[in-house]
Amino acid sequence: MVYDVLVVGGGHAGLEAACIAARMGARVCMLTILVENIALASCNPAIGGLGKGHLVKEVDALGGVMGKITDKCGIQYRILNASKGPAVRGTRAQIDMDLYRIYARNLALNTPNLTISQAMVKEILLDSTGQKAIGVRTNIGKDYYAHKLIITTGTFLQGLVHIGENRLENGRFGESASNDLSTSLRDLGLTLGRLKTGTCPRILGSSIDFTHLEQHSGDENPPHFSYTTSEFTPTQLPCYITYTTERTHELIRENFHRAPLFTGQINGVGPRYCPSIEDKISRFADKSRHQLFLEPQTTHATEYYVNGLSTSLPYDVQEQVIASIPGLENAIITRYGYAIEYDYVLPTQLHHTLESKAIHSLYLAGQINGTTGYEEAAALGLLAGINATLSLQDIAPDRFHFPRKELVLRRDESYIGVMIDDLVTKGTNEPYRVFTSRAEYRLLLREDNAIYRLLGYARELGTMSREHIERFARDKQDIAQALAFLRTHFITPNKHAQSFLAQLNLPPINQKTALLHIVGKDGFRDFDALEAFLRSEQDSKGDSALLGGDSALGRHSADFGDLEATADHQSSSAPKSPKNYESPTAMPRILEEEKQAECEKFTADSHKTSEAQFLQKSAQKPTPETKIPAFSHFSPAAKEQIHIQAKYHDYIQKQQASIDNMHAQLQATIPEDFCYQGISGLSLEVVEKLSIARPKTLFDASKISGITPASLDVLHLHLHLQAKRAKVDSSSKIASSKQCSSLESLS
Repeated sequence: MVYDVLVVGGGHAGLEAACIAARMGARVCMLTILVENIALASCNPAIGGLGKGHLVKEVDALGGVMGKITDKCGIQYRILNASKGPAVRGTRAQIDMDLYRIYARNLALNTPNLTISQAMVKEILLDSTGQKAIGVRTNIGKDYYAHKLIITTGTFLQGLVHIGENRLENGRFGESASNDLSTSLRDLGLTLGRLKTGTCPRILGSSIDFTHLEQHSGDENPPHFSYTTSEFTPTQLPCYITYTTERTHELIRENFHRAPLFTGQINGVGPRYCPSIEDKISRFADKSRHQLFLEPQTTHATEYYVNGLSTSLPYDVQEQVIASIPGLENAIITRYGYAIEYDYVLPTQLHHTLESKAIHSLYLAGQINGTTGYEEAAALGLLAGINATLSLQDIAPDRFHFPRKELVLRRDESYIGVMIDDLVTKGTNEPYRVFTSRAEYRLLLREDNAIYRLLGYARELGTMSREHIERFARDKQDIAQALAFLRTHFITPNKHAQSFLAQLNLPPINQKTALLHIVGKDGFRDFDALEAFLRSEQDSKGDSALLGGDSALGRHSADFGDLEATADHQSSSAPKSPKNYESPTAMPRILEEEKQAECEKFTADSHKTSEAQFLQKSAQKPTPETKIPAFSHFSPAAKEQIHIQAKYHDYIQKQQASIDNMHAQLQATIPEDFCYQGISGLSLEVVEKLSIARPKTLFDASKISGITPASLDVLHLHLHLQAKRAKVDSSSKIASSKQCSSLESLS
């Protein structure tokens, strides 16, 4: 049998790739070393966090399964950075790691169109041209064939576990490494590198003394990840906080000579933002202690994960270290910490679709791309599965019909887009993880608006139910109408208005104030009270506090990242580009005619008759045409969006202007004879790549691996200066020509 999609690996990337492809109608086969360990949490028993929570929400919005499983298997839920702005908040959940893999396994086994086989792949098979992947061969000699191949091997490629002086050829402790497959990838001409990660010891729960440890509980109103989750009342378990001591540090320093990290035993580069405890002691010698979190691994809390104590020290040293930590004096180690080295493929060898540039129909996702973390892997697996399935339209057009050929998310519309663009254009020589600081437009890329940002794509892919599409489309329309009204209507500081503000515990106003500013105040939450007040003012025959008119907030522009991202907005602001291109995430996506026809039914049309219509009305008092929004009928999510977007309106507008400027900038053409040599700010690598590729526009230049946004800014500046000089020269020549003509006529 020839499958549509063959997925190698059953981790978080493999699970997402297989499930989304099957959901989109592809016949999928997943090959994994142990079926029992599908989506196993190899390291910490947690999903989400800062930046990572954004990825989980985006995966969920596009039809992924990580958020749904986490909501079913979590044992503690919290919002990190809750006291800060919404752009940098992150949802995090402790999970029951046993229940998570069981749920994931059963979900995969019961997914229509998905077949699962327990096997170890040793070789990638190519067609007669040697340029296209057609299948794989396992270590027992069985061949599997498919139109598209997705490799999601995690840490198994030439995996090498380190515990002190001991080295084990494992892809995960106790599971065999995949050495032959690593060799096969090299034979294809792919360049591989070496990375390292690690994990912490696990402790027997009954051996921990919790008496003097600080308890760390979940949120009173626990947040969830998936938009499909309802009636969410999980049982939550506490984590506990303890610290290393001077004795801990002394023990570790005394054994530096036995630490694989310092003896040269480990060659791979480890994660910068998740260092081992021995690395912390070495690099931060002035610190007297380091914080540790004791996290339950299951609902029964029989084992605890010592978060912050990743180590590859010998087992006897680990035992001494654990005993030196308050609360763990008599603790029993059930699983020792270890470091693991593994091969990865340099991600600059991939298109933005995650397909290999060298081998057609071969896609890579997860840690093989140089990332670290379950969430990054899941997001990459999802996009690889989506793009592999979309590409089947060229092979089986009778079975696959989508309004796009590929899905390449931009940097200004998703963290997934930021991550993939970073990987395939800049590459990485250390384990890559997502942070909110990596996104230039993070105010637009919040967790809370992920579903609205990516709704159109989910509809195109068929990965969201009609019920949910209609629900969120209605929310988007409500949000657009409300914000348009709030921007263009004001209240005056009369007695009625001041009384209303006092009722909501808001400060009084001393001048005409846009309703947008009232709703954006920190203490504002009562939309029903606002609606009642507005209706009473509209109906009043005397001195009304409500005024309508042109907004004093500056010109109106659609909130591209938050409100609509409508087809109208995109078609007017996006540069025209040739078809059959490899879309860079820095570019506005090309909206095919098919997409416009589909999307306008539930997004563009709704905004044409809502926000634009509201903005045309500027009567001094509200009229039936400028109806007061029925806030009482809005969903809680829509109200929250209105409040956030009102609060950050000016900043959002600035970021939108920056995005529009970027889109316009990338339309700039590059002369055929343009000389890149000698341009200050361009590295030798960038100059060499541009000189060879000879891109016609900045759009084309942005598609070249290694060409960063900073390089494009420098190039755009020089193109502008050159055009300006050329214009001056042209004007001088014209003036000179006119002068000569005048002299000739006089003579």
